[in-house]
Amino acid sequence: MINNVNSVSSLSMTRGLAAIDQDNSTASSAAESAANDGGFGAVLSNVATGALNTLKDAEGMSFAGIKGTATTREVVDAVMQAQQTLQTAIAIRDKVVTAFLDVTRMQM
Repeated sequence: MINNVNSVSSLSMTRGLAAIDQDNSTASSAAESAANDGGFGAVLSNVATGALNTLKDAEGMSFAGIKGTATTREVVDAVMQAQQTLQTAIAIRDKVVTAFLDVTRMQM
């Protein structure tokens, strides 16, 4: 069973999440790069990258908890942060969809 748990760490690589740079997950680096790029697309890209990094960190912490290398508190904190990030992403998506529907209902 332990060998199966050790092989679980390769799961994130199969999802294509292993290539994400974890150093760019801080809000200050996202704000700096958004200020340099100046575009709305760059801001959304930085937010999405930060959200993906948070989810990847929570996944890694969950695996560490399964392996026994992380405390329960660390796992819960990481998962709660990921949950908050996911709820924020869903709220942003809902607002974008609502705005798109409002624009498509406008009369020309």
